[in-house]
Order: sequence, then C-alpha cells, then structure tokens
Amino acid sequence: MSKAAASWPKMKRDLVAILRGIEPGETHDIVAGLADAGFEAIEIPLNSPDAFKSVEIASRAFGADCLIGAGTILTVEEVQQVHDAGGRLFVSPNTQPDVIRSAASLGMVCMPGVFSPTEALAALDAGASGLKFFPATVLGPVGISNIQAILPPATVVAAVGGVGEAQFADYAKVGISAFGLGSNIYKPGATANEVAKKAKSIISAYDAVFSNHSAGAVS
Repeated sequence: MSKAAASWPKMKRDLVAILRGIEPGETHDIVAGLADAGFEAIEIPLNSPDAFKSVEIASRAFGADCLIGAGTILTVEEVQQVHDAGGRLFVSPNTQPDVIRSAASLGMVCMPGVFSPTEALAALDAGASGLKFFPATVLGPVGISNIQAILPPATVVAAVGGVGEAQFADYAKVGISAFGLGSNIYKPGATANEVAKKAKSIISAYDAVFSNHSAGAVS
C-alpha cells in the first residue's frame, strides 16, 4: 500500500464547496462569503476558466484557515500545478494510481472519486485521504453505506453529486456526514451575495441535522 496523503483535516463541518465555472475575478469575494458562512474546504475544478489562478487567489487569501484546492485533476502535471498554486486539496473524478500517489507525495489531502468497492479499495491503496462517492444520486445513501461496510473503519466517505440540504437527513441515518456541494451552492453568474446566502442556509440545515452527531464523515 502506498503511503497515505495528508489526513483528512478535523473540521467543524465536513462540507466542500465545489465552485465549477468560477472565474479569478470573482474568486476572492465568493470564497470570502463561503468562509464567513462556515465552509472550511473549497474545491475549484480545473475545467473552470483560468482555474490555477483562482486556486492561487483563494489559497493566498484563505489558505491559512481553509482547505483550498482543485477538482477534476486528471494528470500528474496538473497535480504539480495545483500544488505550485498553493492548493492543498486534491479531488479527481477517477482513481488513476500514479496521479493519486503524486498528490500524496506532495502532502496534499487526496479525495479521488469512486463508484464501486473495487475503485474504493484501489484508491485507498494508492494513498487516498478519503473517498468521494460520485454520483451520489445514483448510489444513494444505502448504496454508499453498503460499500462503506467493506472499507477500513476510519475511512472518510463523502457523498458528491446532486446532494443538497434536502438530502442531509437521509445520509445522516446511515452515518455519512461529509458532502461535496456544487450547483446547490454555486453556478456561473451567481453573485457573491447570492452564494453567501445559500451557504448560510446550507450551514444552518447541516447543523440542524448533525447537531446530535459527532463531527466527521464516519459515525
């Protein structure tokens, strides 16, 4: 088994804001609103305009208090570019072992995307810090929970893809409390005020559901 990447950090809420399509000029204000609302992890997918610049802007301004990084990372070269921009979070849609190992070797927090038990175990073997089950809308809480049963007990498991505040309670029932939120919190063209308002609503809903649960992705 490869050496694991940086451990998933202890956060008050295991929520990752996915800002697909964000542009550098709006990055600071939008991330500021998210951080102020209570988000502690930000993912900027690389298929966003000038994504490395946005990662750099967010990392410089908020990297001391938030886990900032990129998603849709597909190559070793992209891993290095994200790291050079100050990113500490690696998110991918797949489980390419050499790409995961590259991010792990740089001390990044690694959360590759998985869908099956085979992919989940392969990602952990390559050094993943945690697992992004995607698309969560297909697997659902029960499907993810069934796969979670064969994983090491401390594995961080996040549901990503079509998950919003309306689904928090269903996932809480099976012990899952980590989520990646995309279009539910940000869409291209949204203003910083609109995003901040949504963020506060999501934080409130999360706290209402998980107030009696321990923080962390695995109960």
